[in-house]
Amino acid sequence: MKKVLTAIIAFAAFTSTITAQTKTINTTDSKVVWKGYKVTGSHEGTINLQSGDLAFKDDVLTGGAFVIDMTTISATDLEGEYKGKLDGHLKSDDFFGVEKFATAKLVFTKVEASGKNSYTVTGDLTIKGKTNPVTVNVSVYGSKATATLKVDRTKFDVRYGSTSFFDGLKDKAIYDEFDLVVDLQF
Repeated sequence: MKKVLTAIIAFAAFTSTITAQTKTINTTDSKVVWKGYKVTGSHEGTINLQSGDLAFKDDVLTGGAFVIDMTTISATDLEGEYKGKLDGHLKSDDFFGVEKFATAKLVFTKVEASGKNSYTVTGDLTIKGKTNPVTVNVSVYGSKATATLKVDRTKFDVRYGSTSFFDGLKDKAIYDEFDLVVDLQF
């Protein structure tokens, strides 16, 4: 009986490792789009993923981690001189300080199913060396996933133009939250 029980436990352990999978993100075909808002409008652009993976067990999302290359932050709604100025300003210490903080990171800490192929993910987001929890909505279909989240930049010491820190900005104010929409291929 002891041998049979040991064999069953070993088989269960073997089959559970088979059903757990880590899928590497194809960073070339994946896309991260940001959108920031100000009193007089908005700007949007892209940032490249440096690396990432999603963990699944029995085709159910269980975890994930991503590294974002902050040196690639780029506006897509402007051209020429204005694009160059905004890209440079976003990379400066006023915003993301990419010379010192070249990457940002998101690590999933909790994944809960919220519907068919949909998940509410809690994760630790690190920007400019500061880590804070965020909530991410993730949908997975086949070898693709879409994630959306709002980020309060002030929690990461990105204060430029924030009415939370500066008075009298009027139409120069930039809202504290920005959006990220991530399309992942794996």
